Amino acid sequence: MTKKLRYKDAGVDIAAGEASVKEIARLAKSTFSDAVLKDIGLFGSFFQIDKEKYEHPVLVSSVDGVGTKLKVAVMADVYDTVGEDLVNHCVNDIMTSGAEPLFFLDYLAFAHLDGEILVKIIEGFARGCHNAHCALIGGETAEMPGFYQPGEFDMSGTIVGIADRENVIDGSKVVSSDVLVALPSNGLHTNGYSLVRKVFFEMNSFDVEQFIPELNSTLGDELLRVHKCYQTAINAVKFKDYLHGMSHVTGGGIEGNTKRLLSEELLLKIDWDSWEIPPLFQLIQRLGNIETIEMRRVFNLGVGFVFIVEKNHVDNAITDLQKTGEKPFIIGEIR
Repeated sequence: MTKKLRYKDAGVDIAAGEASVKEIARLAKSTFSDAVLKDIGLFGSFFQIDKEKYEHPVLVSSVDGVGTKLKVAVMADVYDTVGEDLVNHCVNDIMTSGAEPLFFLDYLAFAHLDGEILVKIIEGFARGCHNAHCALIGGETAEMPGFYQPGEFDMSGTIVGIADRENVIDGSKVVSSDVLVALPSNGLHTNGYSLVRKVFFEMNSFDVEQFIPELNSTLGDELLRVHKCYQTAINAVKFKDYLHGMSHVTGGGIEGNTKRLLSEELLLKIDWDSWEIPPLFQLIQRLGNIETIEMRRVFNLGVGFVFIVEKNHVDNAITDLQKTGEKPFIIGEIR
């Protein structure tokens, strides 16, 4: 008798995915607020907006991924950080406009679904959402053999936040003489990993478990540091009159991201000698023989977030940011 063909024979194991659903639902529920109206598992997610809190509510959304940082996670067999990376990245993005995060949805795609890896990734999503007071209300998990290589996966996330229309920060107040006040990054965050992997693993044959004295860390631990969330610092200054704009330093570097806020007649004047470039970036540049201009275009170089502040109130901004535990520093001005 001819064997009956099943979906599993084509590489998709429905049962494996269903076995993880209960744990995923538990993790998601740990992030819920009273605004979440239904449990995980329906065809759509439900979130109720507090209309009394905003006079003219505006929804602010963003979608992103963490790029080839996922390849480093696979190499190191560490999966509980990349989800948190993605949440923090998205939170920082929408908060540049002064928005408050409301909810987050994820998308995961595997060659072959591994329930343990799936749960580890969701743990990271849940931790990031919990820390950012943002509900993880839904997602999609796809198993796509033949599309991804065995052991590989990809993911993206969508965040939705809210702001009052009158309080939206869009750079329209930025003027010449404004000052750039920066907050430090804690590593690569989620950008530049294709170049980093080429430098460390292709050109120089490093191993993720290799201890790097210059970094006082294994290479894997250094490259998988969780993308820093700046929510507390942003909340401390976002309604201050002296704040004219905010920039999250991601792909494109400090200039590429901050100049989005400027009108055509304004320019960034960055003092590249005003802070010390962290050892990780110095090591990447030396091992890869990378020109400085390219480093500035690709990496954050130790600057994770930038506030554009009125010149006469820079000291106030620095004091307010220091109260949140941050170590702000001036990196330039608007001309």
